[in-house]
Amino acid sequence: MKHTFSFIIPVLNEASLINSTIQHLREISQQHDVEIIVVDGDPEATTLSHITEKQIIKLQSPKGRGKQMNKGASVAGGDVFLFLHSDTELPADAPGLISSVMDETAYGGGAFTLGIKSDRPVFRLIEQMVSFRSRITNIPYGDQAIFLKRNIFEKLGGYWEFPVMEDVDLMRRMKRSGYKICILPEKVQTSPRRWESEGVLFCTLRNWTIMTLYLLGLSPEKLTRYYYPDQNAQ
Repeated sequence: MKHTFSFIIPVLNEASLINSTIQHLREISQQHDVEIIVVDGDPEATTLSHITEKQIIKLQSPKGRGKQMNKGASVAGGDVFLFLHSDTELPADAPGLISSVMDETAYGGGAFTLGIKSDRPVFRLIEQMVSFRSRITNIPYGDQAIFLKRNIFEKLGGYWEFPVMEDVDLMRRMKRSGYKICILPEKVQTSPRRWESEGVLFCTLRNWTIMTLYLLGLSPEKLTRYYYPDQNAQ
């Protein structure tokens, strides 16, 4: 089956990065029917104003990845949605890899394996730990480029508009609804900038702590101040 894709990118203050992200997506999607939707959480639409390609669907939304991704999905025309962080690169022929999963009726969606775009050995260790966690829980994070069938996204009611953990929540609801999730072995390459700016050890332990507290029942609203100490980040 030939699939159509909607790549939905929530952004905030990514003017310096967005055009290279779009160019990369075009390069890996030449043989596929792909639309790119960029949703800016900045009231001034700073990132949108820097986009040079005319074919991009540009939207504004209140800040928050859940809100921004739902806004993008509301106008998306593809039968497969992929939600992509602006600092994450997809593997070569990602649409083809996703199609191979979507053609198997057992799977409702999935994500890629996490790769971190750095030569530092500590990031290989983080990649291995995330890969182990993903395969044990079968719940990927948003920086692994979550994708799923449009009809399933709609049945699930989209993202709950939490300030954090919206990606984990969606995947948990997907599993509870009986849909299988495929973690592809091919890696995305995400920027190490958050680890590098906050400190690798601090950032890693903070992420584990937030996940643990969330699974123990602490609300995403209360977790926000730990995840976004800088409210201009996303």
